[in-house]
Amino acid sequence: MPNRSSSHPRNPDVNQIAASIIAQLAGEPLDGRNPAAVALGRRGGLKGGPARAKKLTPAKRRKIAKKAAEARWKAAEKSKS
Repeated sequence: MPNRSSSHPRNPDVNQIAASIIAQLAGEPLDGRNPAAVALGRRGGLKGGPARAKKLTPAKRRKIAKKAAEARWKAAEKSKS
């Protein structure tokens, strides 16, 4: 399938270029994400993993680990072919 050239304009609008330059000079993130929100989400993620692991029974944890290992081996076999 050919690449679609319409996904990214070749000649962006002059106003868009100017706005991106001003945003870079002002120190705003280029991806448009709020740094405070990113930090808050990361903090929640760091808490969630250990809390979930603590809650799991050894049998359930073993089942999850086995499934993950099988997926890794399957991916490794696939990449060899």
